[in-house]
Amino acid sequence: MLLKLLIALLLLFVIVNLGLAMRGMLNPSKLPMSHYIGRRLWFSAAIIALILLALATGLIQPNPRPY
Repeated sequence: MLLKLLIALLLLFVIVNLGLAMRGMLNPSKLPMSHYIGRRLWFSAAIIALILLALATGLIQPNPRPY
């Protein structure tokens, strides 16, 4: 349960950074848009790595019948 909560919070952080990048694109501020896009990319990679690690250790199970 804790792992799923962590993944959900990281996904929320990714969405917030995407919104901040949009705001930076429309209204240039102190930090450039690429700062927020880069942060979003790193956290997306962390989410994927976390999911793969959880699958490898058996903390989460993939759906055996995805249809």
